[in-house]
Amino acid sequence: MTISGVGASPGIGHGPVYVLTVSVPEPPEGATYQGEAEQEKARAHAALDRVAGELEARGVRAGGQAKDVLAAQALMARDPGLAVGVDALIERGTAAARAVYVSFGKYRDLLAAAGGYMGQRVADLDDVRDRVVAVLTGHPLPSVPTVAAEPYVLVARDLAPADTVLLTKDVVAAFVTEEGGPTSHTAILARAMGVPAVVAARGATTLRPGVRVLVDGGAGTVTVEPGEERVAEARRVSDARRRALDAATGPGRTADGHPVPLLANIGGPRDVKAALEGGAEGVGLYRTEFLFLDRTEPPTLEEQRDAYRTVLEAFPHGKVVVRTLDAGADKPLAFLPPPTAEPNPALGERGIRLFKAFPDVMSAQLRALAGAAEGMADRLQVMAPMVSTVEEAAWFVHECATRGLDSAGAMIEVPAAALRSKDLAGVVDFFSIGTNDLAQYAFAADRQVGALVALQDPWQPALLDLIAAAVGDHGVPCGVCGEAAADPALACVLVGLGVATLSMSAPALPAVRAGLARHSLAQCRTAAAAARGHVTAQAARNAARAELPGLAELGL
Repeated sequence: MTISGVGASPGIGHGPVYVLTVSVPEPPEGATYQGEAEQEKARAHAALDRVAGELEARGVRAGGQAKDVLAAQALMARDPGLAVGVDALIERGTAAARAVYVSFGKYRDLLAAAGGYMGQRVADLDDVRDRVVAVLTGHPLPSVPTVAAEPYVLVARDLAPADTVLLTKDVVAAFVTEEGGPTSHTAILARAMGVPAVVAARGATTLRPGVRVLVDGGAGTVTVEPGEERVAEARRVSDARRRALDAATGPGRTADGHPVPLLANIGGPRDVKAALEGGAEGVGLYRTEFLFLDRTEPPTLEEQRDAYRTVLEAFPHGKVVVRTLDAGADKPLAFLPPPTAEPNPALGERGIRLFKAFPDVMSAQLRALAGAAEGMADRLQVMAPMVSTVEEAAWFVHECATRGLDSAGAMIEVPAAALRSKDLAGVVDFFSIGTNDLAQYAFAADRQVGALVALQDPWQPALLDLIAAAVGDHGVPCGVCGEAAADPALACVLVGLGVATLSMSAPALPAVRAGLARHSLAQCRTAAAAARGHVTAQAARNAARAELPGLAELGL
């Protein structure tokens, strides 16, 4: 039997299943307390503080990305607005555990409605809530073994960062979850650990504990009781793939020498080390909003300038493409609320629209970027998110120019921008396609809704058509910074469509470099044409791969 899901972290994992099923029950509706309200409030506040402290301590022990993830969770527990809501319910007679559960629920609804990046944080919020409720009720929390006779496959409905950050590759062979997506924290931490992961694998928690499974984090499959020969073959292919990837070094290029700079997507200076280790030739997407998240005030000009300059200095021979603040919708900021209440934030004032509405924040970021680029201006490129019209693009280019930033571009995430790229090309210096949002808007499908995952498949022919339209024949260089670029087969297709640069998470760089090196530009163009000649994503993928034989040779 094979369970299919979405590959979130590449690699092969094999071992016995450990199913994480323990859950914290919802405190009963109408639960009350005995004694004084102030004592009950004190209990609630102590539980919130205890959980926040435990999360921070785990983050410090784990270090790296895990530290940032758990620090963000701790902030959820310490949110002043949450405490006010809990106190108000306790004043009305509600027991502390129920008050905490209800108060977290209001935040949960907001995140779920936002979708996107923030929608993926619902699982993190639920974990904080459950930990606080468990402290108040004495209920045991789910836990995972940190020592094992052999590496096991951790299976769960979803995984909280606090449950996984202290695990290592020596303990866990792979992660499998029924929920989540490629941008969930399970996926992010699995990639950082180098552990295979499959998410959105429906039915995974019905697996019998202890049954042996083979997890393919690239294909997104979980094979039950695969047999020794199947496991040996998978390991042979995995080992051969690793050797081939290790042998692929140097700048990105096709087999016949066509250059394709391979860049990294980063969230700040902390991601530079992994990008350099992966062989990134520069940065194709610097997500500056991570400097602004979880803050009540924007970072100072000096903080921003230092963060930008650190990244510029790390790539003395490559470009660094910075996306200006992409706030709103799935990334709301406390100090940058949308000007009006929005029934559908994803279609409201986000990205460049919100940037225009807060000129002080915009001016500070552009001035910080200009200051960071002193002496290195030839390597900095700045682009605006969610550009839809020529007027928006021209406004952004003008604002950049008045602050000394002479290379300004536009993200293509809105179908209108892709369809009218020739017009936009008259005012900007470059384009960068965000395939995740472009697919979301093209198919009217929230990328965090598991039931709509098929419409988010980057192999959808309609999405390939939009990418081709964005590349056009206007002469302005067009890159791709969506995670579609991390698929070695799709990377070849994108090059065949005329994409100039590819940017992705650092762990994906070696596979894409190796895949391009096995195929000529002509083969890439043939594969692109073959893919666009079909009407389903699966048929497009199969047709392209048939024209790219070097991928099978590499085990990709």
